[in-house]
Amino acid sequence: MMTTFDFSPLYRSTIGFDHLASLLDSVTSGERSQPGYPPYNIELVARDKYRISMAVAGFMDNEISVEVENNTLTVSARKEEKEQDPRKYLHRGIAERNFQRQFKLENHVKVVGASLEHGLLHIDLVREIPEAMKPRRIAIQSSAPARGQLLEGGGEEGKAE
Repeated sequence: MMTTFDFSPLYRSTIGFDHLASLLDSVTSGERSQPGYPPYNIELVARDKYRISMAVAGFMDNEISVEVENNTLTVSARKEEKEQDPRKYLHRGIAERNFQRQFKLENHVKVVGASLEHGLLHIDLVREIPEAMKPRRIAIQSSAPARGQLLEGGGEEGKAE
């Protein structure tokens, strides 16, 4: 099923977000092409701190790669080919198959660490907004003198109100 979105209302109230439609399109097309393996969680740990946890049972830390390029976090794993596995499985539910999963990151989101424990890969992220981009209050200056300043300036005190 193909779903289309009309972004024209966004263009009426935003400036400089021309790439928004192409960004959303690339995200949705990426989701369609990525399988559900491996399962993962994305959690908000604290304000501006996030954690991605992926179930990567059966992989060693040297078989997993975590890379960031052009605001895209790529997690991939490649199992070493074994000549012959001497074990005979009656049921094999742990996949241990190669994978690659990508996440789009906001401009100021940085990967600060990754750890593997109990079959879960944890990737810690933090959003660091530069001081120049943080909200700031702009003082409004009046071009007309205030009413009280007229009386102090002289020459106006004799006028009736």
